[in-house]
Amino acid sequence: MEKTIAGIHHITALADDPQKNINFYSGILGLRFIKKTVNFDDPEAYHLYYGNETGEPGTVLTFFAYPGIKRGRRGNGMINTIAFSAPAQAFDFWVQRLSRFGILYEESEDVFGSGRILKFNDYDGLSLEIVFNEKDERQAFTYGNIPPEHSIKGFFNAEIWGDNYEETSKILRERMDHELILQDGKRYRFAAQDKPGHYVDFLDSPGVSYSAGGGGTVHHMAFLTKDEETQKTARNKILEAKLDPTEVINRFYFKSVYFREPGGVLFEIATSGPGFMIDEDRSELGRELKLPPHYQGMRESIKKLLIQADLNLNDYR
Repeated sequence: MEKTIAGIHHITALADDPQKNINFYSGILGLRFIKKTVNFDDPEAYHLYYGNETGEPGTVLTFFAYPGIKRGRRGNGMINTIAFSAPAQAFDFWVQRLSRFGILYEESEDVFGSGRILKFNDYDGLSLEIVFNEKDERQAFTYGNIPPEHSIKGFFNAEIWGDNYEETSKILRERMDHELILQDGKRYRFAAQDKPGHYVDFLDSPGVSYSAGGGGTVHHMAFLTKDEETQKTARNKILEAKLDPTEVINRFYFKSVYFREPGGVLFEIATSGPGFMIDEDRSELGRELKLPPHYQGMRESIKKLLIQADLNLNDYR
């Protein structure tokens, strides 16, 4: 039977200052700023998108930016760490780059033997990693601030904490086309395909306090499905599991279905298209504020509510 889920589509987190967010992810980390828009459910907040050159699924990290937002708290029932993928030989480059910009880091090793890791936080306290590995065949994007041979290529994995391993595992395996491919103690790695951008790690952590949403935490993770037909099939599987998925919601760049897995993490199933070039040319991605059709008539009032935030790479070469 053909799989309906094909890895990670995007991950969305919460941030405070939108300009600092752009500076960190495009300036320091070198991700392409692919879309500046607003939260489709709250046009007073930016929705900022980062990824590779065209925003391919598996590379897209997004943020709802709420200036002054209270910091969140890591814990069970949340995706607590987002890991990027970079070439194995880029390790020393990133040690030097993080040091240059005053980003504190720790060195580690992937417990499953994928490669060396640098652990650090963004300006809001979001837990990040770069996994340096030989498995990633994707093309990297660069503005020129990061040499192509050292550039981040997209996600490596996302890490969930929870005390409900059996229930979450069952949903991933039986309803979302994932397989348990590796285990080390209480850490379990699932994947729709065995390659970077597809790994979902579950850390079984009984007794750990539950998380609280806020700045520096993940809001949700979206899984990729090919099209509306496969999305319908995937939604039906979730419905049969009595997890109360939403109806299909049009997010303009893709269509989405949301539900909470048994441990409380908000999951999304998102279509691969129409993609981020539906309203901008490839060369212009991220340049201008883009609004969905239902907000176009409110453009001037929305712009007055948003603080200025733009891509400027001059200090990050």
